Amino acid sequence: MSNTNLLSLEAKIEELLREFKRLEQENKLLQAEREAWKTERAKLIKQNELARSRVEAMIERLKNMEQPNV
Repeated sequence: MSNTNLLSLEAKIEELLREFKRLEQENKLLQAEREAWKTERAKLIKQNELARSRVEAMIERLKNMEQPNV
C-alpha cells in the first residue's frame, strides 16, 4: 500500500471515529429525552386518573342530590 493510500485510509478512519462519537453522544441525549418523556407521561396519566376520580365523585354526589328525600 502506498503512503497516499495509508494517509487516505487513516483520514477515513478518523472521520468514522468522529462520526461514531457524535452519534454516541446524540444517542445518549435521545435516551435522556426519552426517559424525561416517560416520566412526564406517567405524571400526566396519574393526574388524569385523579381528575377522573374527582369528576366521578362529583357526578355521584349530584346524582344523590337529585334523588328525592324520603
